[in-house]
Amino acid sequence: MDTFSKSDPGMAGTGPPSPLSPQFGRTEVIDNTLNPDFVRKFVLDYYFEEKQNLRFDVYNVDSKSCSIYKQDFLGQAFVALGEVIGSQRGRLERALTGVPGKRCGTILLLAEELSNCRDIVTMQLCANKLDKKDFFGKSDPFLVFYRSNEDGTTVKIDVYDWDRDGSHDFIGEFATSYRELSRAQSQFTVYEVLNPRKKCKKKKYVNSGTVTLLSFSVESEFTFVDYIRGGTQLNFTVAIDFTASNGMPSQPTSLHYASPYQLSAYALALKAVGEIIQDYDSDKLFPAYGFGAKLPPDGKISHQFPLNNNEDNPSCNGIEGVLESYLQSLRTVQLYGPTNFAPVINQVAGTAAQVTDGSQYHVLLIITDGVISDMLQTKEAIVTASALPMSIIIVGVGPAEFDAMEELDGDEVRVSSRGRYAERDIVQFVPFRDYVDDSGNQVLSMARLAKDVLAEIPEQLLSYMKTRDIKPRRADPQ
Repeated sequence: MDTFSKSDPGMAGTGPPSPLSPQFGRTEVIDNTLNPDFVRKFVLDYYFEEKQNLRFDVYNVDSKSCSIYKQDFLGQAFVALGEVIGSQRGRLERALTGVPGKRCGTILLLAEELSNCRDIVTMQLCANKLDKKDFFGKSDPFLVFYRSNEDGTTVKIDVYDWDRDGSHDFIGEFATSYRELSRAQSQFTVYEVLNPRKKCKKKKYVNSGTVTLLSFSVESEFTFVDYIRGGTQLNFTVAIDFTASNGMPSQPTSLHYASPYQLSAYALALKAVGEIIQDYDSDKLFPAYGFGAKLPPDGKISHQFPLNNNEDNPSCNGIEGVLESYLQSLRTVQLYGPTNFAPVINQVAGTAAQVTDGSQYHVLLIITDGVISDMLQTKEAIVTASALPMSIIIVGVGPAEFDAMEELDGDEVRVSSRGRYAERDIVQFVPFRDYVDDSGNQVLSMARLAKDVLAEIPEQLLSYMKTRDIKPRRADPQ
């Protein structure tokens, strides 16, 4: 952009363009280059369950002026934070746009997680000859740990006797450090428990007993982002209810009815969840099924038919492709019944069982309007699926009572079938009506729904990895 030299680029980052999304930072300006490597980092809070849209503006800064708003505009890029996190090794390249008739170049965004120490320490201790505090019996001791300094490297430990009335009698204390504790990995460490008051009053006072550290182990706790950056892909599958209780799709009273002005509840739920999960799936190909319909030409009832009418490859291209296939199916199949979940759960479970090394994790979204017809089979399918790398989201649309769905959720009582209990809680159920915005704002309704139904996915993924002792693959440092 400069007449006698190359550009002097700088970059500003903002949220979506609106008065409510102010600029959150600016890079430094790098003189005379077309390939700047910016050093300045932007620190943002990341939420998997939210669509965090960002905009990056690039300018050529005139050395005579410090105001970025008076400079030459080189281009801009729109991106969701989830796209950067979900891209290969946390690196996303995006073309700059905004200057008609010109190639604006590209921007390379890198994401890494900032966190405190993730080490989980497990210790086993025993005590010997502690002071007797109870009149008719021995002490009932317990330990209280305190940090003695800011970084937690020094630890103060108090020893108390617990009384039945809820009060505590101080026995003594001792201090140690993380480094000293870690020596117990190879040898026992004995600490004297000292009571400062007794030490001052009694000349012959030795100690109030001892505490021995028998074992000390350290394990690293991995995060959801560690696995995503290590290459774990989220595979998204959709299953939509085509039973007759939804009403005729051509009628405004139908739950499948889509007016020219707004999407149906089914389409809203699909977009709300799918548009976030798709950022973590590299090929953007999503298997999509329907259940509870009669299929042409012979009217056979199916509980697992591909929306794109392709039995060999039920995957649709992106969320828009799923929506297009869903609307096309509404025009070609006959809504019927009953409402069976087990076939599609078993279908996804079969796929998940093929790759269990942590590189793939499956999320099944079931959107339904009514009471489930195959509860026993569905429970059996969920118990089996709980041992596999998958989660299930159920969104209930319409005014029906969904008490049975709450039972499948498993937050209070783990789902069981024929004496077997689910290994993990993998089901999240929500009624869509709880998220409908009173003002009719569909974007707000979708954001609320996605936030609730997706919030448990990271923990469910981590629970699978932990039970299988699967560690994230190391991200390529280059």
